[in-house]
Amino acid sequence: MKFMLAVLGDPNHCPAPISAYRFADAVLTAGHEIHRVFFYHGGVLVANALAEPPQDEPSIAQLWQKFGNENNIELIACIASASRRGIFDDSEAQRYGKPASSILPGFILGGLGQLIEGTLVSDRTVTFGS
Repeated sequence: MKFMLAVLGDPNHCPAPISAYRFADAVLTAGHEIHRVFFYHGGVLVANALAEPPQDEPSIAQLWQKFGNENNIELIACIASASRRGIFDDSEAQRYGKPASSILPGFILGGLGQLIEGTLVSDRTVTFGS
């Protein structure tokens, strides 16, 4: 079975990103496939390169980075949600006159079309957060 995951919850205020990570790991362990993970609304904060969690907490961003890289899974941050929260790739930083990129390597900016396309080609779409 092919899954599409949508992560909407802010990693600083809700368990959605870590729950989605655990679910994604279980999906692959069970032999299923993940088409894409789409971070939307507050979920895009997972992709913020400038955030640093407290030393006694795991870095959900690093967990997702490693997961996406090791499993060749696209980690898409909604471009509109990201720019609203100060997360830019090099191109968007230049476009808006920002001094630098602030998106973590392994994440890419994308639009809602990629969310819709993912739901169309997947058997199931699972949403985390509201």
